[in-house]
Amino acid sequence: MQDPLQYEGTHAVVTGCASGMGAATAAILTELGATVTGLDVQDHADGVDRFVQVDLKDKASIDAAVGSIEGPVDSVFSVAGLPGPPFSDLDTVMVNFVGPRHLIESLVPQMPPGAAAVCVASNAGLGWQQDLDWLLPVVSEGGFDEGRAWCEANAERIATGYVPSKKLLNAWVAWRAVTLLDAGIRLNCQNPGPTETAMMPAFEALAGKEMIDAFVGPSKRRSTAEEQAWPLVFLNSRRSSYIAGEALHTDAGFLGAATTGQIQSAL
Repeated sequence: MQDPLQYEGTHAVVTGCASGMGAATAAILTELGATVTGLDVQDHADGVDRFVQVDLKDKASIDAAVGSIEGPVDSVFSVAGLPGPPFSDLDTVMVNFVGPRHLIESLVPQMPPGAAAVCVASNAGLGWQQDLDWLLPVVSEGGFDEGRAWCEANAERIATGYVPSKKLLNAWVAWRAVTLLDAGIRLNCQNPGPTETAMMPAFEALAGKEMIDAFVGPSKRRSTAEEQAWPLVFLNSRRSSYIAGEALHTDAGFLGAATTGQIQSAL
């Protein structure tokens, strides 16, 4: 495949590489000529050059994984996540926000100028800007241990797990992207709409199929993992060199339609 995105010869780290969007992202990067280090809580993954098992709710596991990764790291794709129940609120926020933040921050010393990182959030995190009074202190202070302690002390804030974790992730990207630019590193996030992955049955069990489909958008269908992977690859590519601190809404027009009153939503 021709490589207009200029990944050939670069090193990419992909979390959640064993399934869904992570596996689709790793496959695209491999086809584009990147060397891919894949991370996942599962004990194996296909289609990556090197696999490292990691538990994102365990600081020691993250530190061991980072210590095993040889630099330079040109791009980081933070795709792994939990859907909420049957997982606890604490575990969900740890895996969706606290752990990924620690992983990316720990990889920053190995990321040269021109490198980039992207985090998968969700359109479930829309409206985070209205919660900055409590989000900003959490995302701007401390690291893994402080993040876990805050979660344990604020059970009401992280109730349901998934939605607050995605709001935290959006807020952290917007805040941290500013200072990472001083090192020449770009940070962005992506807010997908409902996507057919292995997590979808858990979402439907929690919220119901009708609620999930309410977030589908004007396309009237769910996306595929590959349809979410390509925008991730674009955001971290050198072709996106002037994009930082942004949230790309890959939701088939849901946000626009909801904002302009063309569909009913919970926004």
